[in-house]
Amino acid sequence: MKAWVLHGVNDLRFEDVKVPDIGVDEILLSVKAAGICGSDIPRIFYTGTYSYPLIPGHEFAGQVAEIGSGVDKKWQGQRVGVFPLIPCHVCPPCRAGAYEMCRKYSYLGSRRDGGFAEYVAVPEKNLIALPEGVSFEEAAMLEPMSVAVHAMRKIRPVLGERIAICGLGTIGLFLLMFLLEAGHKNIYAIGNKEFQRQMAKRLGLPAEAFCDSRKQDAEAWLAERTGGAGADVFFECVGRNETVAQAVKMTAPGGRVMLVGNPASDMTLPKETYWKILRNQLTVLGTWNSSFTHNVDDDWHYVLERLGDGKVSPAAFITHRISLEELDRGLAVMKDKKEEYGKVMVR
Repeated sequence: MKAWVLHGVNDLRFEDVKVPDIGVDEILLSVKAAGICGSDIPRIFYTGTYSYPLIPGHEFAGQVAEIGSGVDKKWQGQRVGVFPLIPCHVCPPCRAGAYEMCRKYSYLGSRRDGGFAEYVAVPEKNLIALPEGVSFEEAAMLEPMSVAVHAMRKIRPVLGERIAICGLGTIGLFLLMFLLEAGHKNIYAIGNKEFQRQMAKRLGLPAEAFCDSRKQDAEAWLAERTGGAGADVFFECVGRNETVAQAVKMTAPGGRVMLVGNPASDMTLPKETYWKILRNQLTVLGTWNSSFTHNVDDDWHYVLERLGDGKVSPAAFITHRISLEELDRGLAVMKDKKEEYGKVMVR
């Protein structure tokens, strides 16, 4: 089969490799769509991964082509989405069903071969069946949508609260989409790209509720719109020291800060920021990944239900559609940032 294989930092090659063997509890997936995640850029070009050679890609969906001897036959030929985290099922978080906090997890696309290939081996426990009306492209975005939903459900915003989102990359925009779908009105979004402004408007955010941080002072802008009070709930979706400090400063006394953005560097906490957390008695939470337990109340089923009912339309986020052999072009779009982009989708 054809696959993109990472042999080392900045050494990604499109080559012929063996179709993966599957274990008794695994299926062979024919990949139909795969999204490029922002985390794929440093993994491929700068920081590397855990072992080589490795096929990257953790946002993908497809059709079951073959099943292992221990796999339920219902999966044969099924259209499926894939939860990329493979839990150990024995550590304390796993025993509590909090697989996203597994202490000894594996991961498709970073710790074992992922979806930037024609086929990938996937454990049966990581599959979710797709309803008839959900496309492969939409299913390939289940993972980032579930990450956004996990952050939202963990902080539990209440209708009527003032909500701020700083950082409108993929996760930030998905977060905005699900907050609006849930009926929240007092949302203030801070972005720095024209595409983000257009998408926020398309999702239903009023124009006056979007701040372009390239042209406006975000702190003064939010203070003006909240009567100086700040946000009751603040989602920090960037992962930089300055935006974390801003999040603390721009959150109302007694408010909650949800840290969502992956750190771009070492994170430090200035004395002034620490004092604000103490004196304003803020709740600061962190979030990572999403819950997938096969129960109808997990994050993935929450997203899939809204996809199936047509309550959310993530296809609007896709700005680039490319073939597998063009993956390097899609990666360059995101790495070089010479053009506007939302979700880059490999088909």
